[in-house]
Amino acid sequence: MNIKLGWQLLLCWLSLTMASNITTKKPLRCIMYFTGQHPVAPPVDQLRHVTHVAIAFMSPGVFNTPENTNYPLFTTVKEVRALFPKQTKVLIAIGGWGDTLGFSVAALTEETRQIFAENVASMLRITGADGVDIDWEYPGGNGEDYKKVPNPTKSWEISSYPLLLSQIRTAIGPHKILSAAVPGLPRDMLAFTSSTLPRIMRHLDFLNVMTYDLMNRRDNKTKHHTGVQLSIEAIQAYVSAGVAPQDLNLGFAFYTKYFRTEHDSCASKAMPLGCPTLLLENPQTGEDMGHAGGFSWHDSVPAEVSKSFMKALEQGQYDDKEGGYYFWDEEDLWWTFDTADAIKRKFPLIVDKLKLGGVFAWGLGEDAPMYEHLQAVNEGLDERVSVNNDNNKKKKDEL
Repeated sequence: MNIKLGWQLLLCWLSLTMASNITTKKPLRCIMYFTGQHPVAPPVDQLRHVTHVAIAFMSPGVFNTPENTNYPLFTTVKEVRALFPKQTKVLIAIGGWGDTLGFSVAALTEETRQIFAENVASMLRITGADGVDIDWEYPGGNGEDYKKVPNPTKSWEISSYPLLLSQIRTAIGPHKILSAAVPGLPRDMLAFTSSTLPRIMRHLDFLNVMTYDLMNRRDNKTKHHTGVQLSIEAIQAYVSAGVAPQDLNLGFAFYTKYFRTEHDSCASKAMPLGCPTLLLENPQTGEDMGHAGGFSWHDSVPAEVSKSFMKALEQGQYDDKEGGYYFWDEEDLWWTFDTADAIKRKFPLIVDKLKLGGVFAWGLGEDAPMYEHLQAVNEGLDERVSVNNDNNKKKKDEL
């Protein structure tokens, strides 16, 4: 072989090898829950980054009858698919807050787990959905009924939960998507520990970490319900227990929350974070005491808090230390929610820093009609796509 030709071939081979080693960073997942409470969506161009849409909810109880063929849902997969880009995967979210009995029945024995899983597979065939999102809140306890059904009576669910996921994966096969919504508060992570999560993640494609409602009526001091530092703590709990960061999605809340507080102790603080609330939950029954509330951006503002909410929008501040938008009204109302700006801040502070695989939001229609928070998510994702493209171009140019 001609020496010159040999060197040319060698250089060509080296160039191809180096080019093949340029890894294009995988785009971030973006999951939107499409809810029965607000079943609307913006024009499809605003949904360009949505990789998955999860229709919420289908009740777990419908999967416990052998050979069931009736799977009630407020819409159809075909109708929802038509609202999104062609590449968007459509999932069915099963469960939701307070709807846990069907999961407990399903997880009980090998036979019940198999019935549940086979029905999930049947549902996917009938509906044409691309997968399911398991929203059990929560295996092991601390659900809506935790005062009536104490956690010790549910401790068996902790070991049964991975078995149920395993059975579902076997039934639906490797090509359907299987994900789970999981708690963002460490006190609720009863079934999500270093001993269980490796078993859980064998069967799941990703976890949607509910980094919202981090202040709820089981608390007695003010904090950010979807704050940066609390979200980081939630994500790090899963990473420390063995979950790869790229398998975790950060949750955004497209809604507000408010809590009634004591007056004197809050008024005396320059920053009313950590000041005492009124009693938010009945200690015997767990029922709501009527001192907390919330609403989505699509909802009407309750008349009794409308003036206070306007002040929260106009006079609220961003807490640079803990990371969250807040307002304390002298009418003794603590407001906590994410503005569009607060959402954009979470991309460098959480998504980039912790190298997460994606984001999600509850829920898409909750942000109607303006979709300002969705726009913030889009801007955050646009920036990361642009940076990724620039980095890849730079690497190619260096060749």
